[in-house]
Amino acid sequence: MARRGLGPLLLAGLAAFGYYKYSKMSDQEKRDLKEKGRKFVDENLGGLKGVFGKKDGTQQASGNFDQNTYNQG
Repeated sequence: MARRGLGPLLLAGLAAFGYYKYSKMSDQEKRDLKEKGRKFVDENLGGLKGVFGKKDGTQQASGNFDQNTYNQG
């Protein structure tokens, strides 16, 4: 049996603690936390918003795709 180490156990413990803390928050605290997360994403990962921010279920391809030319190789 291979020893996996302490990492997965610590990660599971942190996840359980985070879930516990979130479940004990008031509705206002939950809204504040969500707003803080959105602000963080906008400031630091704003370029990814176009990739993951789609709500209509469609995907946009980038690049030059011509159906008449297909390069094999």
